[in-house]
Amino acid sequence: MKRKEFIKKASVIAAGAILMPLSSFGTNKERLVVLHTNDWHSHINPFPLNDKKYPGLGGAAKRAALISKIRSQYKNVILLDSGDIFQGTPYFNFYGGELEFKLMSEMGYDFATLGNHDFDGGIDGFAKQLPNASFDFLSANYDFNGTILEGKIAPYAIKRKGKFKIGVFGIGIKLDGLVPKKLYGAVKYLDPIQKANETAQILKDKGCNLIICLSHLGYKYNSNKVSDTVLAESSSNIDLILGGHTHTFLSSPQGIMNQNGKEIFINQTGWAGINLGRVDYETNSPKAASILGYDYEKIS
Repeated sequence: MKRKEFIKKASVIAAGAILMPLSSFGTNKERLVVLHTNDWHSHINPFPLNDKKYPGLGGAAKRAALISKIRSQYKNVILLDSGDIFQGTPYFNFYGGELEFKLMSEMGYDFATLGNHDFDGGIDGFAKQLPNASFDFLSANYDFNGTILEGKIAPYAIKRKGKFKIGVFGIGIKLDGLVPKKLYGAVKYLDPIQKANETAQILKDKGCNLIICLSHLGYKYNSNKVSDTVLAESSSNIDLILGGHTHTFLSSPQGIMNQNGKEIFINQTGWAGINLGRVDYETNSPKAASILGYDYEKIS
């Protein structure tokens, strides 16, 4: 596989650490590799070689091989997805999401959140496919009480990787106007900023030294619509927002000052599974983790 790196040396300061090339990591500290995807929209196969934008890029098999390679190099790896797994190719129309969930399970995803297109088969269709997912779905601002998904999707989860105690939660976009009411039924949309801050505080109180938000709000808008940048500016305890929905390719994580004056980061990898995002953290303490560097792999 060809690898393309976008590194900005010594350009961002976070928690006292310089965001640097990943090769600069010190051997006396422990590393966590955060791998992430978003909006892969049922693109099981690579794009055709004659595609004008993405010739030969993407494909679930090549992504799986890349993830396996990275796991063979590092002991602490977490794999996350920010939604819109469904819809975009005939695979979804024919299998209803079964193939996507089975492939993600084979790749060893840890957690994912729901995007608006993950409701395209209705909540009944989503529930039908859940047994094919060995990973957990998280959503803090969708209230599933009284629906078939009640009790099946948690607001947050905690994962331990070496010295890292990682809190992960999901935040979704407003479904009204994006998804027909008959598809999401009685699912209630709750204020994303309020629920994100409440959930991040819970995770902080539980001793998490790294808190990650899987967001399907969208990176940024030319309006007052809630986005990842608005969420970041309004947050208190989130360290990293891994976004989706707007299909934004960020060549590096974007630093945003939260409401306490701390710089946190947003990242998004485009769409269709053509990139695998990566953000690395380091720690020599059970109480603190700092961003080390970033990279992304073009899946070619």
